[in-house]
Amino acid sequence: MVLEWLNGLIDLPWWAYILVTLLLTHVTIASVTIFLHRHQAHRSLDLHPLASHFFRFWLWLTTAQVTKEWAAIHRKHHAKCETAEDPHSPQIFGIKKVFFEGWELYRAEAANTETLQKYGHGTPDDWLERHLYSKRALWGPTLMALLDLMLFGVNGIWIWAIQMLWIPITAAGVINGIGHYWGYRNFECEDASTNIVPWGILIGGEELHNNHHTFGTSAKLSYKWFEFDIGWLYIRALAACRLATVRKIAPKVKLAQVRPVLDEAALQAIIANRYAIAANYARTLMVTVSAELDSLKTSATMPALNINLRKKMKTWLKQDDKDLPLAEQMHLQALLAQSAVLNQVYQMRQELTRIWERSTLTRDELVLQLQDWCVRAEASGIKALADFSLRLRAVA
Repeated sequence: MVLEWLNGLIDLPWWAYILVTLLLTHVTIASVTIFLHRHQAHRSLDLHPLASHFFRFWLWLTTAQVTKEWAAIHRKHHAKCETAEDPHSPQIFGIKKVFFEGWELYRAEAANTETLQKYGHGTPDDWLERHLYSKRALWGPTLMALLDLMLFGVNGIWIWAIQMLWIPITAAGVINGIGHYWGYRNFECEDASTNIVPWGILIGGEELHNNHHTFGTSAKLSYKWFEFDIGWLYIRALAACRLATVRKIAPKVKLAQVRPVLDEAALQAIIANRYAIAANYARTLMVTVSAELDSLKTSATMPALNINLRKKMKTWLKQDDKDLPLAEQMHLQALLAQSAVLNQVYQMRQELTRIWERSTLTRDELVLQLQDWCVRAEASGIKALADFSLRLRAVA
């Protein structure tokens, strides 16, 4: 009898316990990314009450997570990203602090009633939330511990411990920390977010953090053809079962016939796809930029800059000038002063930013400015710039 209790109701080989643990923690990750993140915080999809309540119940069991707190803190993170008011930016607190103490930063912000009042709107407020999930949050992990012990015996102790540590490590540490510190960037959005790896499996697709910060209300976190978001796979499966309805995904650049004269529809399409267009501008002009950099190497007046100029120029052409650090602005200006071609390529890129960010001008005025930009690009004598302008005229 004692041995049966130690083994629990389910006796498994050692490798099966590992698989069970991975499965249980993955359900928790899926619940966080689908329910808390994409559904609650960003409203990028609607969930059927059956699916919604399953996720709430599972998160109560495995994280003691209060939905309003999570949604409010995450919304504030987006609103105040990389500033002193960001609840968990490694650019502010340092990567070591966020990676190892991210959960403490989260708990400190959860105690801020102003954050909850300002950013916690629209989250569940039914009887179960008020009397169980929020009020008795710690009952969930306690019940989970009892279930693990009953099912897996003494092995349930370490299974439960991993379940409890999974979200503080992967979400609070890896995503909030590494996801704003190290990785690759498809888009030069206003913050430091990165895609940690292109295959979002272990953390439910949240690895694609730069994509998410660029298109915050998209239910799909993958963007390029080689990227994979397993959370999106689950959402599509839920949608097929009529348990989820996708509200929004990131726009994709579509090309139609080249317009000789731009109109308001073209302007709207360009504004909607501005981040992708900025990235395409950098790719299109890099051959010209690389050739110009090669020619400058032999110039006696070329400043000695201890940086990878090709890599930096590709980033600078994606970014808005207001987002460049001061040290990089100085490097950039020193470089542009040596080349009329580089200066024109860079300034034309910044003019695009001013067109799609000018809220004080009327639509007709912005269309005229965009048309003038295309005319000047096509008459610039820089083939890559002219080719990009023709593609811009074809954006639909």
